[in-house]
Amino acid sequence: MLALALACLLALLPAVLIGWQVLDGVRNYFGESYARNYTQLKRQSILAPVARELALSLRLADSVVTRQWLLDEGNPAKKALFFEEAEGYRKDFRDHAYFLVSAGSQYFYFNDNAKPFSSEPRYTLNLSQEKDAWFASTLNQTESDHNINVNHDVELQTTKVWFNVIVRSGERKIGVAGAGLDLSGFLKDFITTSDPGVTPLILTAAGAIQAHPNRQLIATNTAVQRADLAQTLAGQLPAGVQRDALAAAMAQAVAQPGEVSSFQATLDGKAQLLALSYIPQLQWHIVTAVDLKAAQVIDQGWLRTVIAALVVVLGVLLLVFGYAVEKLVLNPVRKLQRSASAMAQGDFSVSLPPASQDELGDLSRAFGIMASQIRSNTEQLEHKVQARTLDLEEANRDMQRAHQQINDSIDYASLIQQATLPSQQLMQVLGAQQFVLWRPRDVVGGDFYVFRTEGPRYLLGVVDCAGHGVPGALMTMLARSALDHAMAHIGITAPAALLSHTDATMRAMLQHSELPRAIATSMDVGLACVDREARTLCYAGAKISLYWSDGQTVHEVKGGRRALGDRRQGNYTDTQVEILSGATYYLTTDGFLDQAGGEQGYGFGDTRFAQLLLQHARLPMEQQASALDQVLETYRGDYPQRDDITLLSFRIA
Repeated sequence: MLALALACLLALLPAVLIGWQVLDGVRNYFGESYARNYTQLKRQSILAPVARELALSLRLADSVVTRQWLLDEGNPAKKALFFEEAEGYRKDFRDHAYFLVSAGSQYFYFNDNAKPFSSEPRYTLNLSQEKDAWFASTLNQTESDHNINVNHDVELQTTKVWFNVIVRSGERKIGVAGAGLDLSGFLKDFITTSDPGVTPLILTAAGAIQAHPNRQLIATNTAVQRADLAQTLAGQLPAGVQRDALAAAMAQAVAQPGEVSSFQATLDGKAQLLALSYIPQLQWHIVTAVDLKAAQVIDQGWLRTVIAALVVVLGVLLLVFGYAVEKLVLNPVRKLQRSASAMAQGDFSVSLPPASQDELGDLSRAFGIMASQIRSNTEQLEHKVQARTLDLEEANRDMQRAHQQINDSIDYASLIQQATLPSQQLMQVLGAQQFVLWRPRDVVGGDFYVFRTEGPRYLLGVVDCAGHGVPGALMTMLARSALDHAMAHIGITAPAALLSHTDATMRAMLQHSELPRAIATSMDVGLACVDREARTLCYAGAKISLYWSDGQTVHEVKGGRRALGDRRQGNYTDTQVEILSGATYYLTTDGFLDQAGGEQGYGFGDTRFAQLLLQHARLPMEQQASALDQVLETYRGDYPQRDDITLLSFRIA
């Protein structure tokens, strides 16, 4: 037993050394994957909310109301209209804060939840002072109309991540508008982590630190002045090779946005793995520093379990080897006698002793060769089956991972698409006098609805882009951009003009794209503008009709015959619709009308839809929504949903 134990230890020593090297390699491999995945996760968690803040700031700066007031700052009516619209934006900003600076008067206007609302300037900028130099720097930049800057406002006594967007009137720069994220909340939400050995950072394109668990390392006012070396990631690394590696990784990340670059470096006196990815929309680098010795890359509990299992296996092997000595040395003599007696009686199923160098050994070897061949063939078959089973299991796991990634991406896209819908604005303006049935066929879809207010007027509409699923959802991005562009340029009071302008914008977007003829880029649109003071409703549509009913009759205002972006350009006209007390108005895409169902599998149809409206038009809106949805679901039965479905209904108080 002692000899066996020594032999096991001699064999175990190199195995442990090799295993330790393998474990270290596995830890490095999983550490790099962990750093890459963590960086991608942080990139997505930062991109969505910060990009949303930037998008809202761009819309505020591009608002017609903002430009009109800055061009005529002394006009009290335009001023009141601006602050009315700005307060609506403030509700949507994450920190409920916005600011505006006039290039003419250099007045700084600011409102948030921490201070009482004021339409008067908080203070006047002095461009000769360093604290206000950011304004001139923003107006003088040429590469972009916006920048994102961490800065401490002395007058407001607040430190925020500021979104500065230039307000233009043609080529003339007339001011800067935007919003601010509280730095403490920003660090808490996106940077602070409880994971040991993990340090997330945010860098500007120049390498200045914009977010770090240690706030003393954060460079502020980078829109005006160059950050100190100590407030850059390069300044935290040893000079030479590691700084060159950082520069190369940042250049690679800029060249390949969304990809993750990584390299080894010494940070805070520790060897760490740095992974970084670039967000071109924000001009930020997302960096994750992982200390592989401190981070929980490999589960320590699992490692302890493996070591304990190895100890148990070693003990079992020692017992097995001791037992084998007894079996191999002492038992063969007794076994040979029993085996010979059994074979003499015709029992060939007995176990044979080890073959010796005599006649009995020759016979034993002959039987052993036959048994060995049978066992060998069996083992080969088992190995082949096992290998192919492992291959199939690995392929199945790869397929499951790919399927899960696709589903996760589509679910995330659905969240983004739902976040862009104006459900909150509808509820704020119309309250319980509206409802929306929005049911994409494939999680995401090509249908969306719009809502925009301008003073006493508001615009409602539904849009059905060609296609559904991911292609349809991507088309909604183009359609929404074109429609927003049209509303920004001509307002909301002329729906027909909006349709024509949107049609022209879509054609301009796609005229240089080499798309196959089989790919449709058209979209059906229905837009209704309601003036609450004048008690008027103006409607124009492209292949979408406006329905309205008072519970006694049903009326339909048909839209134009051609969709936007059709191969032949259509003509669209405004129709004035009578506003009746108690009447309910409906806009629907063809997904509702074309849904197959019933006994024959026919589409729902215009006639059945009109009867449905007539039957339920007098019900409260919440009950209407439930009833229409239930009727459609009952009619559909076991038939699959054919297309994206959107139904927008409203009443005019």
